[in-house]
Amino acid sequence: MSRIPVLEDLGDVAGKRVLVRTDFNVPMEGPDEARRITDDFRIRAALPTINWLTERGASVVCATHLGRPKGAPEQKHSLAPVRARLAELAPGVELLENLRFNAGEEKNDPDFVASLVKGVDMYVNDAFGASHRTHASIVGPPRALPSAAGRLLEREVEVLGGLRENPKRPFVAILGGAKVSDKMGVIESLLQVVDALVIGGGMCFTFLAARGHPVGDSICELDQIATCRRLLDSGRSIHLPEDIVGLDTGGRFATFGVRLPDGAKGLDIGPGSAAAFSDVIMDARTVFWNGPMGMFEDERFAAGTRTVAEAVATTRAFTVVGGGDSAAALAQFGLDDDVDHVSTGGGASLELLELGDLPGLAALRGAPNAR
Repeated sequence: MSRIPVLEDLGDVAGKRVLVRTDFNVPMEGPDEARRITDDFRIRAALPTINWLTERGASVVCATHLGRPKGAPEQKHSLAPVRARLAELAPGVELLENLRFNAGEEKNDPDFVASLVKGVDMYVNDAFGASHRTHASIVGPPRALPSAAGRLLEREVEVLGGLRENPKRPFVAILGGAKVSDKMGVIESLLQVVDALVIGGGMCFTFLAARGHPVGDSICELDQIATCRRLLDSGRSIHLPEDIVGLDTGGRFATFGVRLPDGAKGLDIGPGSAAAFSDVIMDARTVFWNGPMGMFEDERFAAGTRTVAEAVATTRAFTVVGGGDSAAALAQFGLDDDVDHVSTGGGASLELLELGDLPGLAALRGAPNAR
């Protein structure tokens, strides 16, 4: 992947009005009229970029999405709480209203792009978590304005690009989550570069079925079994669970081997699997983790994810966690400060690892100052 412009490539920013696409899609709770932020990490993560610009005399206006409004204003997705927190952290910085209140954002509408860049001199993309989308605020401004990656985006590309191109070995990837189909592309790509792939979460049951094991009522994508079987027969090092925790036919907590009886449901990897996976992690020099090992939100089925998280946090390897539920699990277990890099974009991190590029990055490379 060729180089993307960074903040220094903007030149003199003094007196310039700079549109910064941030990812302030923060978790919120409470009634619609009194929503409050439960974790401001994503706002704080943008401060290095915002401060770099303001300290050099730029006027910064931030733009972000929040939630999934349907192209029209919704009270529960108002940015008022975000604007208030941003004012505390970066006084004087503006924040536009939720980009997705306008249907033109997700449609990449040229008229909406024009409204975003009107009166703006420069553009900075610091929203890694949205850079796999061809949305107006991501791919539109670089067509018209000198543009650059912010510090957060620059770091994400550096770390994740390094995993693809030159990881220290052994390189181990741990993948979990519910569906194999959601991650098949990245599984195939990772198998070309990793030394070992560890599979947990709901997606493991499709792999177990491909090995001929009955999986009871566990999540299983029948249309993916043949593909999983091909991968397992490829000679690549793929580690599957050797025991499973879940509910028996009577709905009671139970531990199984890898052959689940009819009516039983697997909801976590078992203790033997967690220990074996940890051994693989501890022997690695580079670790990438995306996706929990089970339904960790329920304490009965959190042990597998917790054990893997602890191994990722304590290994001497360079560790990267691919955002989303994995980052949430780290935070839940109090381990988020014990890994080398927590990505701000789950889907974006997987797409970058799979494809080696993102629409937002390609747009920056096409900016007037990058040609």
